[in-house]
Amino acid sequence: MKTLYFDCGMGAAGDMLTAALLELLPDPDGFVDELNALQIPGVEFRKETSVKCGITGTHMTVTVHGEEEESHDHHHEHDHEHHHHDHDHEHHDHDHDHHHHHHTSLHDIEHIVRDHMKLPAKVQDDVMAVYGLIAEAESHAHGKPVTEIHFHEVGTMDAIADVAAVSLLIHKIAPDNIVVSPIHVGSGQVHCAHGILPVPAPATAYILKDAPIYGGAIRGELCTPTGAALLKHFATSFGSMPIMRVQRIGYGMGKKDFEAANCVRVMLGEMESKSEDVFELSCNVDDMTGEEMGFAMERLFEAGARDVYTVPIGMKKNRPGILLRVLCTEDAKERIVETIFKHTTTIGIRECAMKRYVLDRKMDVTETSQGTIHRKTSKGYGVQREKLEFEDLARIAREQGISLWEAKSLSEDSHMPEGV
Repeated sequence: MKTLYFDCGMGAAGDMLTAALLELLPDPDGFVDELNALQIPGVEFRKETSVKCGITGTHMTVTVHGEEEESHDHHHEHDHEHHHHDHDHEHHDHDHDHHHHHHTSLHDIEHIVRDHMKLPAKVQDDVMAVYGLIAEAESHAHGKPVTEIHFHEVGTMDAIADVAAVSLLIHKIAPDNIVVSPIHVGSGQVHCAHGILPVPAPATAYILKDAPIYGGAIRGELCTPTGAALLKHFATSFGSMPIMRVQRIGYGMGKKDFEAANCVRVMLGEMESKSEDVFELSCNVDDMTGEEMGFAMERLFEAGARDVYTVPIGMKKNRPGILLRVLCTEDAKERIVETIFKHTTTIGIRECAMKRYVLDRKMDVTETSQGTIHRKTSKGYGVQREKLEFEDLARIAREQGISLWEAKSLSEDSHMPEGV
């Protein structure tokens, strides 16, 4: 399985993620030319070599109308939104006055992305999804509806450039699996035009809910909201580096120097498909109707079961009965046990620990002449399978008065966009 691993031991920002991923490509300079051809209003990309703690990597500079967005410039009206990662957080009001008199709404950003940038449709969707995470976080932090969240013009162009570059790079690299390490967010406080904020900033903290993060001895903001949103959107999972055969390594450098190398490191390689430790919980019942058992199975899936199924069995006194089996993970086991006791008539549950091997799965959505079709792709262990979603086929069959087999044939014959 083609796996991309992000090592975020010094946080993450959009420009650092861009630079790290850029080093994985066979022709980085050619890709920079491609970025500059995107026609992001006023934006120019430039790559340069950077050395941190003896490690050579790449630093990306983005200029807007010839001017670089510095760390003390913020694109949100509340002035704590960071895009570049140099840990220099002395913020000056004159920058606020100079740059921040133009505002851009999320709708305006979508207009720029959809109508002015030469990006594949999937990449446009990714860019807007990342910006949606940022807008939602800002909305929560400031108690305003998403529709009232506005971004400052210079910072907006800079952030769009970062998000578009990372999204396009991941589209080109096309990993099957993206694993992100626990994220170092920094510590202390950050000064801005409206006061002093804790690290991580409120927007960053909101975006990284449910993701593993930590502080440390380094004072300052190491992870920006843009970096956080990119990682949150693209991560398949968070955790330590998986067992993988590394083929390429990229280093994306920040500006400032620390005792630790100020960089994001990415590794691209192959790993075996996923396995996980699961528990099988089972019980025998002979005094429940089929309707009652069906209701219990629905509740078990809602409680987090990986799988639920029944087997007809013969029980004592020659009674026909039902063997109920439930697969779940460790964190859901207690909840599943409670659900079994609550919704079945059993008075005892058996437990068996086991390992479950699974193919990597993803769902693609595409528009065809028959309407929207979901296609599930499963791959790993040297095999790949594709299957059209049954509910979509059933809808087409009902709408057109044809059989499921005819609906499947029509859908497979429809034109599918590249990459589906």
